[in-house]
Amino acid sequence: MTMTNPLSELLAEKGVLMADGATGTNLFNMGLEAGEPPELWNEDKPENIVKLHQDFVDAGADIILTNSFGGTRHRLKLHKAEDRVFELNKKAGEIARSVADKADHKVIVGGSVGPTGELLIPLGAMSYEDAVSSFKEQMEGLKAGGVDVIWIETMSSPDEIRAAAEAAIAVDMPYVYTGSFDTAGKTMMGLHPKDMGAVADDMASMPLAFGANCGVGAPDILSSLIDMTAASPDATVIVKGNCGIPEYHGAEIRYSGTPALMAEYAHLAIDAGAKIIGGCCGTSCDHLKSIRAAIDSHTPGPRPTVDDVVTRLGPLRNKAADDGAPAAERRRSRRRG
Repeated sequence: MTMTNPLSELLAEKGVLMADGATGTNLFNMGLEAGEPPELWNEDKPENIVKLHQDFVDAGADIILTNSFGGTRHRLKLHKAEDRVFELNKKAGEIARSVADKADHKVIVGGSVGPTGELLIPLGAMSYEDAVSSFKEQMEGLKAGGVDVIWIETMSSPDEIRAAAEAAIAVDMPYVYTGSFDTAGKTMMGLHPKDMGAVADDMASMPLAFGANCGVGAPDILSSLIDMTAASPDATVIVKGNCGIPEYHGAEIRYSGTPALMAEYAHLAIDAGAKIIGGCCGTSCDHLKSIRAAIDSHTPGPRPTVDDVVTRLGPLRNKAADDGAPAAERRRSRRRG
């Protein structure tokens, strides 16, 4: 699977790829209600999902992710839709595929697979086998919808990443995975960025890429990226950071990141070794256009340190994952995002 799939081929051709921006934030702007599952819009309001993907493509995205983040039976059960896993995921794939195939540049479709929301034994009631089965069911729908790669994202448990990877291998699909390092610089389940590359080490098929997404803002995710690329210098690493920090303006939540900040984030990410760069929560098409321009105009610079990131983007919001950087630590904000 190393060089016979569209993602690896496009990486070989372009060197650095831009992934898309926020799904949830942009759908809320289209009228999605809090608590309403976005996946149901694949059938109820497909025109909105088409517009979301098209806007990302128009902003220059090389990779778009399907509207299927919560597409496992465990999440859909909360909305009495657990019997619609295959059809909703297939539709998600078909919508993204239709937009990608009409694009004026090559666009890869990633089948978004988020966590089940359940805890694995012994912390919770879900068995590893049930997790694999649940992910496999979702991925069969995504594969039928025409995705190029399974995009396992926002994970916190190494075992859940492995279960999803096993499912992708079982349905004969290449895969990538990303974690959310939002708890003192680690995932909620204690996974450190430097250990991310080893999670799938003994799987029957290795990931095409791994990395970080979401979390608590651009400086923090770049700190995670620096740890990952130091530990796995030859890997294809993904970074898909939130657009700044969420801030309440009355009842409305806005993200603090500007297009200029996201351009600086992209420059730093490339110099830190990222090969796939996009945005997560709060990232609009205006932000993506800035990331696109930064990637296209980038002049290679020295590998940044965490101090460089803090100087150029502002303080980290999390405590460090590794306490071995006292100079940077003194400059960090204690306020959590």
